[in-house]
Amino acid sequence: MRKKALSVAAAALMAVTVAAPAPASAAVVTIEVERAYAEMVREWIDPFTCPTNTVLTGRSHYGDETAPTTYYCSFILVDGEQAQVYLGDWTSRQKESRSDYSAPDNQAVTGRWHEGDENGYTRYRTASVYWRGQRVLLANGDISGGYRESNHTWHAEENRVMTGRLHRGDENGTTNYRFATVTLAG
Repeated sequence: MRKKALSVAAAALMAVTVAAPAPASAAVVTIEVERAYAEMVREWIDPFTCPTNTVLTGRSHYGDETAPTTYYCSFILVDGEQAQVYLGDWTSRQKESRSDYSAPDNQAVTGRWHEGDENGYTRYRTASVYWRGQRVLLANGDISGGYRESNHTWHAEENRVMTGRLHRGDENGTTNYRFATVTLAG
């Protein structure tokens, strides 16, 4: 009798169809880059790093190398929650009059350190960004049009951050900015 009950139960289990849950559609997240901070510094002497959990999204400079520079830093918000920014080290220095810097893939610029005039040196500081343990990605990188270094203000467009800078010449030379769109994988 016991064997018969087991075989009936086994047959019943084999007849049960288990339906796998339907794959959930990818959750739509909202990404916003929100300006949070601006600081004017003495460009020729003061290194600058954005405050905690912010990245560079703009810069303005009016005058020669003795004039101050203003840096604009922003939070990256994913579904209204602030992403975490993990600072890297300063880069090797490069001559300002022919500097051309691009951050490593999926890293935003968080700081700049310039010493002297156009014959001086510039360094950059980058960071990786994470939200809930997931890497925030930077996609569709591009470069801005040229700006006269001694007379400009540049801000990344909506949901974009700075990923590099190109400068040729002295304060009358041309500056371009590299930028990318903030996104998540998936």
